[in-house]
Amino acid sequence: MRLALYQPDIPQNAGACMRLAACFGVTLDLIEPCGFVLDDRRMGRSAMDYRHHLILERHVSWSAFLAARKAPTQPATRLVLLTTRATTRHVDFAFAAGDTLLLGRESAGVPDEVHDQVDASVVIRLQPDVRSLNVAQAGAIVLAEALRQTGGLP
Repeated sequence: MRLALYQPDIPQNAGACMRLAACFGVTLDLIEPCGFVLDDRRMGRSAMDYRHHLILERHVSWSAFLAARKAPTQPATRLVLLTTRATTRHVDFAFAAGDTLLLGRESAGVPDEVHDQVDASVVIRLQPDVRSLNVAQAGAIVLAEALRQTGGLP
């Protein structure tokens, strides 16, 4: 199981996702460019001292991320997008141990070209009058469910 951030805008959310990945023992793919300078000072408070537990792979672009996924050393896995545009609820989706959960930008989600290239998409259903969760919260909810389903919880 992996967690991927698509061009994150907010360093604190990226740091929270780094901490999440470290605590659950999953690799975090960071797809750049970021909307901030990626450095220890900006990540420090959110990621705290969990950074030494983190497996982080940085990709300079969406195309570099896709190329890394197709490398001969990488097993074929599904890319599952968390999006408010999906129709399948995350609790109704059958996750697989090798899935990569993709989180979009806080400000804009992901562009249509990314939507078109994922294998599946899921949504966390919310109350009717609210728009969306914080990206790190959404990542935590879906990652926990995916790990629960696949027996990957620590």
